[in-house]
Amino acid sequence: MNALVLACLGMTGAGWSAQAVAQTRPLASAPKGKTSGEYFKNVTTATLKPLTPSDFIGAMGVMTAAVGYDCSNCHPGAGTDKFDWVSDAIPQKVTARKMIDMVAAINKNFFGGAQQVTCWSCHHGLDLPTTSIALDKLYGEPLDEKRDLVLPQAGEPPASKIFDQYIEALGGAQKVAAVKSYIATGASRGYAGVGGSGAFQIYAQVPNSRGVWINFPEHPDRGTSAWTYNGNTGWISQPRAYIPIYELTGSDLVGARLDGVVGMPNQIRDAFATWRVGAEELINDREVYVVQGTAPGSGVLATLYFDKQSHLLVRFVRRTPSPVGRITIQQDFDNYKEVAGVKFPFKYSFLWLDGRFTAEINDLKVNVPIDPAKFGQPAAN
Repeated sequence: MNALVLACLGMTGAGWSAQAVAQTRPLASAPKGKTSGEYFKNVTTATLKPLTPSDFIGAMGVMTAAVGYDCSNCHPGAGTDKFDWVSDAIPQKVTARKMIDMVAAINKNFFGGAQQVTCWSCHHGLDLPTTSIALDKLYGEPLDEKRDLVLPQAGEPPASKIFDQYIEALGGAQKVAAVKSYIATGASRGYAGVGGSGAFQIYAQVPNSRGVWINFPEHPDRGTSAWTYNGNTGWISQPRAYIPIYELTGSDLVGARLDGVVGMPNQIRDAFATWRVGAEELINDREVYVVQGTAPGSGVLATLYFDKQSHLLVRFVRRTPSPVGRITIQQDFDNYKEVAGVKFPFKYSFLWLDGRFTAEINDLKVNVPIDPAKFGQPAAN
């Protein structure tokens, strides 16, 4: 279970004590510009060493999800008071390094450096990949896995029309453009109720400033988690995570900007110079248009799913690169309600590689002044 899980669930994970979590903190904040090889101890794999600390943690999530592991399968005592992140005592950790090098070599030697092979390509949630197909699977339900990259599909409407329909469904271009800011408040809950309920707030302001804040009034010792972006810089505060607070750089910063753009829908169409419209899909038995853009130079993918009937945005998936596979974060939107003539989602679902939570909005105010601090560096907990 990685830092994102601990932060979003507002808990320390099964068996983790407050003392154990406190001991994992190497510094109050991760120094900007330090690589994982400089910041963490015993990171020796060539493709992981140059990553930012946050991208490194994301890559750990990619690997654990791919092989069906958690931290304790490679790190002695993870999940208890007696842990050792640095130790190489568990053979799986040594093997993981070899596998990372193997993936890099395959992509370099056979695909010109393009990432065509990842941990997931072979493992699919198993620590040892299977080698033969089960015949009941062969004649069972068709494979429903989708490629990361959306390919243009002939016969679909252009992205510009889908965006126009979206804005019209929200209330029309004039009313949507009139929304300069909003504050949404409600309650968050971890998957299956784990972690209890938290106080949840979203702050948004044109063109793309965004802050998501969660605290637990009944358990103030959990501190406040925050994900902020002010148009130039972004921050993540996770009081019970391995890195309690750090500034976003690289792919993380691009991802934060995209979150802000999606939060102010009038800005979405300008997020990328070009968009691809892929084959239609089904989400919860609803037909959806699939629109994808790629951030130039970063490898970040943003995929948007619009309901064909309501034309509302129902899902946003962003994928950022790592040497072992893309780091995926998904947001789902539901229960749209009208406020000041514009429809806003009143239910959010946040999913990532090893955790998820939902948030129900009970109050939303538009065009209200927002303290700039809600988009800036969070105070240390």
